[in-house]
Amino acid sequence: MADDKKEEKEAEKVYRPDTMADDKKEEKEAEKKEAEKKEFEKKSKRDVVVHPIVLLSVVDHYSRVAKGTTKRVVGTLLGEVSDYSLHITNCFAVPFEEDPRDPQVWFLDHNFHENMYAMFKKVNQKERVVGWYSTGPKIKPSDLSIHELYRRYCPEPVLVVMDVQPKDLELPMEAYYSVQEETADQVFKRTFLHVQSTVGAFEAEEVGVEHLLRDIKNASASTLAVRVGDKITALKSLAMRLKDISEYLKQVVAGKLPMNKDIVYQLQEIFNLLPDQDCDELVRSFAMQTNDMMLALYLGSMLRSTVALHNLINNKVRNKKLKDGKAEETKKAKSEDKKEEEKKGDKDDDKSKDKKEKGKAKDKKDEKEAPNSARPVARAPRVAPGGLRRSRVTARRTGAPARAAQRVCTHAHAR
Repeated sequence: MADDKKEEKEAEKVYRPDTMADDKKEEKEAEKKEAEKKEFEKKSKRDVVVHPIVLLSVVDHYSRVAKGTTKRVVGTLLGEVSDYSLHITNCFAVPFEEDPRDPQVWFLDHNFHENMYAMFKKVNQKERVVGWYSTGPKIKPSDLSIHELYRRYCPEPVLVVMDVQPKDLELPMEAYYSVQEETADQVFKRTFLHVQSTVGAFEAEEVGVEHLLRDIKNASASTLAVRVGDKITALKSLAMRLKDISEYLKQVVAGKLPMNKDIVYQLQEIFNLLPDQDCDELVRSFAMQTNDMMLALYLGSMLRSTVALHNLINNKVRNKKLKDGKAEETKKAKSEDKKEEEKKGDKDDDKSKDKKEKGKAKDKKDEKEAPNSARPVARAPRVAPGGLRRSRVTARRTGAPARAAQRVCTHAHAR
């Protein structure tokens, strides 16, 4: 009897139009619930905002430990939740080693991590462990097991993969959360889910970054060249993004990829914000603005050339004056040297004349004193023992002739 009643109820549901409408309502409600769940999951996976000090710390860690090698470095991320987004404000390095042959063999010093986090917590209580970073530059097989280790310290850790040597004009980082997905064998396996990541900074950090960029910028390049270079890089990145959008739309039209409503709505908003270039007023306003800009550039170039020419003429005049002044100074110096040489020559002549006169005066005095010189004195000879006589004559010969002295000596011998 019970089976017959069930069959009757099912038949009534099949043949009654009211039951069909109720089933459709139930299906719509179930779809809405699923969509709300997905939105809640998306909201729970907050957007990641990486601060500049984190980027600098990761680059410093890599340059100290693994620069010039194929190794990667791992560290802990600290931050807080504010403005419905996860702000990563600080980080520190953690000793990490892995086997290049077997990526599942790795070592991470969690004791060092705990001690460092305790010290950081003493400095700032608001910062807590929010995840970890790796310089992959891509996700590796052992990242899931490392992520499970960090789940001990944070219920939903975030993985930030840094590219310390970026080649493309993109942000050098990607953020991931781990989620569970159901496989065919009814075993839940965790996998990484990509989330949006941006670079942000507080006011104090912006000031410090500006000071660092002043030292990094090339001093020889002008501000205009720097601005032009920045615009060129921005245009290149825009061209890359437009190319990616066109490739995605082509694959959607060809049926290779499913259509994502969120992406299509955002693209529609972008196209709606674009100006209508066929409007005459817009074309006229663009032409007037470009003409004004070109006129300002022309006037600026003319003023710059005239100022440069004026400076060149002034420089030539200044150099000519300096050359004339140097020539006059050299002439004056030469004339002064000649005068000094002449004075020295006159002094030498005077000295030689004085010497000659003094020599003549001395000769005259010697001639006068010669006749009145000391005369020789003869002493009585002493009789030496043995009957020998010895005579001794002493005479002063200051200007006396030698003959007089000889005569005195002969006279004494004769006596």
